Amino acid sequence: MYKLANHYRIIVCLIAVMISTLSSQLSIAEPTSPALPLTKIILPPIEKSSEKSGSFFPRVLDLALSKTVDTYGPYQIVSYPFQLTNARFISELERKNAVNLMWTMSNKEREEKLRPIKISLLKELNSYRIFLINKKDQPKFDKIQTIEELRELRAGQGTTWPDTQVFRANKIPVVTSAHYELLFAMLEANRFDYFPRGLYEIWDEYEIHKEHQVAIEENLMFYYDGPIYFFTNKEDEGLAERVETGLKIAIADGSFDKLFYSYKGFKKGEEELNKHNRRLFELE
Repeated sequence: MYKLANHYRIIVCLIAVMISTLSSQLSIAEPTSPALPLTKIILPPIEKSSEKSGSFFPRVLDLALSKTVDTYGPYQIVSYPFQLTNARFISELERKNAVNLMWTMSNKEREEKLRPIKISLLKELNSYRIFLINKKDQPKFDKIQTIEELRELRAGQGTTWPDTQVFRANKIPVVTSAHYELLFAMLEANRFDYFPRGLYEIWDEYEIHKEHQVAIEENLMFYYDGPIYFFTNKEDEGLAERVETGLKIAIADGSFDKLFYSYKGFKKGEEELNKHNRRLFELE
């Protein structure tokens, strides 16, 4: 009887040791780091006249973020529900309100207020500008040979756009509006003579507004350095690093160009640039 009881005690001890060992092994197999947090991006909404070309920016952001999920975790992109002026969105981003990322043309002031991700999202297409004009005014532009002659006419631009500073510095008369959409109505009403637009966006804007007797001017082109970057708040280094890393991966693996050239307006802009049949005015 004693031997049998002792035999049972040995079996119980062996089972206890096996359970303890298995428990230890299971503990080691569990992940030692918590799940990566969700990154939520709030962007400005896209305005009506730039719906087609403007949709590129959320899509290329989505592409960049998708390249970095393994390292940085899941993400969500949403649009702010109200349309504000570009200047207001810059102010909101600077104060960490409303939006936490936006795309806009760079200049010294904006780079001092915000954190630029210095990868040009449009290559050079925003640095070359051709004009929306009233259809009846093409003969007036046919006569222009010099920048001095062009200075007799008025350009239309946004009040706080860096372009406006460029034109004024080059002594080009400018009529401004705080609201992008209003500029098309102002052109139709002859409040100014021409509306310089980036080579990536003018084709879609023309299609939207052509019933208002606007046309794409045939002979002239501006050039000045005007890259469009993503910007974050100065303190949001983690988000900026993630977007920059993702964009670099997308450029290297070709997916950036695949998305870029899927936009007909972008392809048409590069074709227009390569024609070399316009009189080019380089601005300081």
